[in-house]
Amino acid sequence: MKVYFDNAATTALDPEVLEAMLPYMTEHYGNPSSIHAFGRKTRAAIEAARKSVAKSLNVSPSEIFFTSGGTEADNMAIQCSIHDLGITHAITSRIEHHAVLHTLEELEHEGKVKVSYVNLTANGHVDLQHLEELLKTNPPSLVSLMHANNEIGNLLPLKEVGELCETYGALFHSDTVQTIGHYAMDLQKINIHFLACGAHKFHGPKGVGFIYINAKVKIKPIIFGGSQERNMRAGTENLYGIIGLATALEIALRDLEKHQNHITDLKTYMVEQLKANIKGVEFNGSCLTKSLYTVLSVSFPPTENSEMFLFNLDIAGIAASGGSACTSGSSKGSHVLSAIGGDTSRPSVRFSFCKHSTKEEVDYTVAKLKELF
Repeated sequence: MKVYFDNAATTALDPEVLEAMLPYMTEHYGNPSSIHAFGRKTRAAIEAARKSVAKSLNVSPSEIFFTSGGTEADNMAIQCSIHDLGITHAITSRIEHHAVLHTLEELEHEGKVKVSYVNLTANGHVDLQHLEELLKTNPPSLVSLMHANNEIGNLLPLKEVGELCETYGALFHSDTVQTIGHYAMDLQKINIHFLACGAHKFHGPKGVGFIYINAKVKIKPIIFGGSQERNMRAGTENLYGIIGLATALEIALRDLEKHQNHITDLKTYMVEQLKANIKGVEFNGSCLTKSLYTVLSVSFPPTENSEMFLFNLDIAGIAASGGSACTSGSSKGSHVLSAIGGDTSRPSVRFSFCKHSTKEEVDYTVAKLKELF
């Protein structure tokens, strides 16, 4: 049996999405910047996709800019805030995605910004009281905190953080790569300035995403060349990727409640089965409360074969992750688990689910895990 429980790394392309993309990979191939009929056809498709994405977030299409994915969007938000908006202080956490952490570390190394790290609670949530203290005692800041942690699934209260930022005149950027397409979002109800998305986390294509930039914010591009994306992101647009992104988001939100219920039930079932079958199993983060329903981070009892744990799962046909897919090739271990005081002697595995995941796959996985203890 083959089991794919690494959907936080990437999801399978939805057949409906592929169907929508195919005409723009074959007959509709005009450059969207061309003024002839071929170009006008593809330009119209991109703008229809932009309107669709904007509608899903209840924002203006002029606030949506297509990118190569979440990493570019995060970089754009952070670098432009510091280069163009006079930000000299940034607040983030030790458990952010490296697209945020490494960008801020580099900018601090260059002397362009001072970075403060907000405290975390014992189970890895942002300490909002400490966040307010940092906002009080520093000049207008950029707050960069992800909506859902990609390794342990902890959710940030976006509205509450947005209100704090508004009170203290701070800019608010959130990496929402793990949550766009999995939650309904109305950005008119949240004080937020930048938001990042990657299509492949909700059954869209890889290599495409978008950044939401609040209309009140005026920044300059970080990629120069042509006038694409209203002079904000030079380079010929990823036409069929953009079509795929918009289609995938439409499908995700169309079937949202059904998939939320299915995946939440599956995650709860796996927690119950692990507790019943593996003595000493623990869960990283909040697990079932204030947690992303697609992600389950499990800490297993120490074993002689800890270093071979993921390899043994792979041999059994089970795809899972030791943390973020962006660092799975590293021997340094998870910076997220280290930041929340995780026991490094215990192997930790991130299982992440999607609409295609089944109870049979959970049962098979638990049975194989039981064999390892």
